[in-house]
Amino acid sequence: MLLFRRAWGGLSIMDVGFVQNSPIFGRVKANLDHVTDLLGATDADLLVLPELFATGYQFASRREVERLAELVPDGPTTKRLLAVAHQRRCVIVAGLAERKGRALYNSAIVVGPKGLIGLYRKTHLFYEETLWFTPGNTGFRTWNTAGATVGVMVCFDWFFPESMRCMALSGADLICHPANLVLPHAPNAMITRCLENRVFAITADRVGAEERAGKERLTYIGTSQIVSPQGEVLARAATEGEEVRVVTIDPKEARRKTVNRYNHLFSDRRVEWYETLTLPTAGPAQPRPNARPGKARAVRRTAG
Repeated sequence: MLLFRRAWGGLSIMDVGFVQNSPIFGRVKANLDHVTDLLGATDADLLVLPELFATGYQFASRREVERLAELVPDGPTTKRLLAVAHQRRCVIVAGLAERKGRALYNSAIVVGPKGLIGLYRKTHLFYEETLWFTPGNTGFRTWNTAGATVGVMVCFDWFFPESMRCMALSGADLICHPANLVLPHAPNAMITRCLENRVFAITADRVGAEERAGKERLTYIGTSQIVSPQGEVLARAATEGEEVRVVTIDPKEARRKTVNRYNHLFSDRRVEWYETLTLPTAGPAQPRPNARPGKARAVRRTAG
């Protein structure tokens, strides 16, 4: 475990931040170099980078994903971030396309000065990701690192409240949320997610737009942010432009789950009435379109 950088008034605190970038599709080395330059003299205990931050998002085919997907930890993105984390003595959480055997995952890695800490594979795939990627099989895990217990989810996972609740119940102080958001709901919704779980969250989104292979234009909303367990937005980026922001937090704030002197966020749960949460969906089945790569038909986006 890393040591905190400072201790003020007897309280251990840590500096956490996000990187908001605008990658050029497919130019992994150039994007890695650019993010390293963006960091400049940034000093932090933990940094979160966006989903697929070094490859870009709008793939044209599964073959294209296969070409850009990497092994973990032996791929160029993980190796580069391991070197950066070692040099800066910090923890980095970042999204990438992972190849494991024949499977392709939309994943996020957690790396630190001493090596690979953890790997998360996106559970809830969004839109055309369902054509290229395999749904994640890691579940929602937490890791003790950088002075806090950290959980990871990727982009569309936010839409499912169970994602953050699972990690909060596992003791997460801080949720790292690499994202490529294209609709506007997540920044405000994450305030509620933090409030209902009493955790910190860092959403690292990208900016810019992609319009490839005759597909619809995707414009990314930026608005990366850091939110407190009380639902306070501690830092929020603009909707355009690359940014790096760092704030100081006390992870112990996320361990206070008391709402008032009569109510406790987790002890008051009535789990005997929640069994429907784990049952198959009620009502008529809504089959997923059986679109093949290269023949994806348009569907209405609901979130991202």
